[in-house]
Amino acid sequence: MNFERVIAVRTGKTVYRDGNRVIKVFDSDYSKADVLTEALNCARVEQTGLDIAKILEVTMIDGKWAILSEYIEGKPLDRLMKENPEKKDSYLEQFVDLQLDVHSRKSPLLNRLKDKVTRKIQAADLDATVRYDLYTRLEAMPKHNKVCHGDFNPSNIILTPDGKPYILDWSHATQGNASADAAQTYLLFCLSGEKETAEQYLTLYCEKSRTAKKYVQSWLPIVAAAQSSAEGMTEKREFLLSWVNVMDYE
Repeated sequence: MNFERVIAVRTGKTVYRDGNRVIKVFDSDYSKADVLTEALNCARVEQTGLDIAKILEVTMIDGKWAILSEYIEGKPLDRLMKENPEKKDSYLEQFVDLQLDVHSRKSPLLNRLKDKVTRKIQAADLDATVRYDLYTRLEAMPKHNKVCHGDFNPSNIILTPDGKPYILDWSHATQGNASADAAQTYLLFCLSGEKETAEQYLTLYCEKSRTAKKYVQSWLPIVAAAQSSAEGMTEKREFLLSWVNVMDYE
């Protein structure tokens, strides 16, 4: 295996390219259960027919867990947006269409979004009253079983040289309410300092999915609370909690 070319460094993991394969090596203290869950998510999503980087192997390298998957030749959508600002609107529309395609699929064996969000809110450093209110709101939300990516942002979309999109990183995948997934994407744009793009995305998503914008926005306090408990969010926790406190939208 070739570990000379680093593709990305993320919290708890480093990603390398080895020819036509990608090797994601997790830190030695990374949860074995989380590694295996990520691989299982990918295998289950692969069965939906979506174009993704397929898992090839799960193994251990020098005492660390690693996932080997296909290498997809191309550029991430976030880089293309920066390199071709005149095409940003077109890229964003393609991005939304791709997310709607994800939401049109079913994968009955994926973990449920509601259960995952509940666990994350429980782990968040929140006042008991706020936590109770969030639980109540989550319980009142319509129960769906659509495939949700959980980290759908342009950096996880690769466009091949012939323009075919592939979706990467299914570690957060669940089945549940698509509007929660859209709220998560909106929040990710905001966390990246792209508020204008976030608003443009939300308007486009709601138009194409025929979803009331206020309905997607009603998920924001819930997904922000869940996100605040994630690793690597310490510096952005105050920003996330500001969304948790915004319980109603006009």
